[in-house]
Amino acid sequence: QVQLVESGGGLVQPGGSLRLACTATGISFSFYDMAWYRQAPGKQRELVAAITPGGNTNYADSVKGRFTISRDNAKSTVYLQMNSLKPEDTAVYYCNTRGLLTKLDYWGQGTQVTVSS
Repeated sequence: QVQLVESGGGLVQPGGSLRLACTATGISFSFYDMAWYRQAPGKQRELVAAITPGGNTNYADSVKGRFTISRDNAKSTVYLQMNSLKPEDTAVYYCNTRGLLTKLDYWGQGTQVTVSS
């Protein structure tokens, strides 16, 4: 059974930083693409950042230069370092992976990030 558990969200002032973590169980983590998505109230869920097993990354234009995705295969954990946060980054952030054969999406429970003064 695949489980993704996020942590690290919270309230931060504009310009501040947060680091999200997502620990996976039930998969051979090092073989899987991992991603972070977010969903703001009244908006569709959007891809924020993704990382391949080999460490290749891609980012939404809105977060390039501010966010960094990384992974620690020994800990089965993917991270999202978020710097220079803006109010428009406020959203629920979700960890995601996809089954290698089934192509089914797996999601964490989400963690709230609120950027406000």
